Amino acid sequence: MNNSALFTPFELGQLKLANRTVMAPMTRAFSPNGIPTADVAEYYRKRAEGGVGLIITEGTLINHPSATDNTSHPSFFGEEALAGWKKVVEAVHSVGGKIMPQIWHVGATRKPGTGPVPDAPSASPSGLVAKDKKKYEPLTTQEIEGLIADYAQAAFDAKQIGFDGVEIHGAHGYLIDQFFWAETNVRTDKYGGSLAARSQFAIEIVKAVRKRVGEDFPIVFRWSQWKQQNYDARLCDTPEELAAFLKPLSDAGVDIFHCSQRRFWEPEFEGSDLNLAGWTKKITGKPTISVGSVGLDQEFISAFRGEGAGVANIDNLLEKMNRNEFDLIAIGRALLANSDWVNKIKHGQIDQLQPFTIEHVGQLS
Repeated sequence: MNNSALFTPFELGQLKLANRTVMAPMTRAFSPNGIPTADVAEYYRKRAEGGVGLIITEGTLINHPSATDNTSHPSFFGEEALAGWKKVVEAVHSVGGKIMPQIWHVGATRKPGTGPVPDAPSASPSGLVAKDKKKYEPLTTQEIEGLIADYAQAAFDAKQIGFDGVEIHGAHGYLIDQFFWAETNVRTDKYGGSLAARSQFAIEIVKAVRKRVGEDFPIVFRWSQWKQQNYDARLCDTPEELAAFLKPLSDAGVDIFHCSQRRFWEPEFEGSDLNLAGWTKKITGKPTISVGSVGLDQEFISAFRGEGAGVANIDNLLEKMNRNEFDLIAIGRALLANSDWVNKIKHGQIDQLQPFTIEHVGQLS
């Protein structure tokens, strides 16, 4: 099938991409004490050299004591960590690539006593890990305001050290998503109640980021229906609910929505072939990134079961892109197995692609 839709340049303000491919953020835990190494820089440089239009890094931690449960997750604060990230940016730019950090806080998924600051209490909108599972104290209003400032500072630092934009991680049952989800947010102040009220934390983060980075620095917002606590969870059951959820975020200053699905080809609502990114683009008018098992015959949950995935063709992806259903497509595990996946697809060399194996999860190459 003609793949020209995948290799058309993309422009949004000052962001100019050579094609429509994105490296999906994939947490690797290869940054000892939170400091990205020269190997991390080389890992991202190879994907840029392999043809990826935009790299979105693994989740990087805002400056909050309970942001993670893992001392090898990369920090996005402090002189040494930021210096490491600057070298990553320089490596990617040296081969003509573009790169954004994903800024992140794991929220209530962190077990107490873990991470770089074991004594810090885990952060949660209502102290809930999932429905009726209370483990922690709810965040105070003052703590919420501090977290908003921490996200904004990380975005500002990203701009200062030369990144091409920033992605805010609001998906998959982590902190921001815990505010969205009714099963983990039962607050009675302005940050709880209806979905619109539960979105206030994210809206204030986006506004604070926009204020710090200015109008010309792209803000990507990643969101999902599913949660790692419940793969069948949904924030929005109808297009009308989706519109009520997305429009305030769009108005707050999101430039691009990154819409996470387990399988990009699945329709979001009955009666339409549009996937989550397609509906998000239709409602907001903003560019969208789709993602979910691109180029593989098994969705990503198989990796958690210790299983690999074979190579699959991308005809269904090209059909959707030819219809302009969404603007960009993120590739994850296929890029772990093939750093030059994009170039091979461009030149019709699908027969040269390697399958994804579970060993790729434990490698930084």
